[in-house]
Amino acid sequence: MTKVLIIGATGTLGSAARQTLLKETDVELTLFARHASRIKPTPGRERVLNGSVTDSVALDEAVAGQDFVFAALNGDLPTYAQAIVDAMKRQGVHRLAFISSMGIYGELPARLGGDGTVAPVLRPYRRAADIVANSGLTYTVIRPGWFTGGPVNYELTTKGQPFGGHDVSVASIADLVKRLIIEPGLGENESLGINTPGS
Repeated sequence: MTKVLIIGATGTLGSAARQTLLKETDVELTLFARHASRIKPTPGRERVLNGSVTDSVALDEAVAGQDFVFAALNGDLPTYAQAIVDAMKRQGVHRLAFISSMGIYGELPARLGGDGTVAPVLRPYRRAADIVANSGLTYTVIRPGWFTGGPVNYELTTKGQPFGGHDVSVASIADLVKRLIIEPGLGENESLGINTPGS
């Protein structure tokens, strides 16, 4: 059975991915968060670990034995990205999906407010994405638009393509994470933009 670690399991995207994976797959989940006591694990499917990404001992415990790591974090993303990459290398785990942001390559078209540059607020997201992309791991950087509610409905763009739209539902991001886990080869060593068509 595939073993999946969600880092940031109590956040919006971590929680959504957790629910999608519980309902639509048979993967075993490890849920890693700073406030893991909020989580009531599903017996036989989930284990919960409390800790910080900057605590290498706790992170190593979470990463050990996993097949797939999904990181959905806020804060000092370059530091977190490096810590996750280092832990995965120490533990011999190779598959990582990491949440970044639209706009980190200056890929937003003018209709979405883009001018070909990377806004200062996005530079840490870009640095984190570069750490992941240059890690030597099998990675997927996920670049979502603004989070919305609503059903699964999305399109993907790759690095070098103009971003497709302004918004994306949280359910769509969770569905993409599920697909990255269950569809071998999908998104491997790619940076994927995800948005609602026409948004």
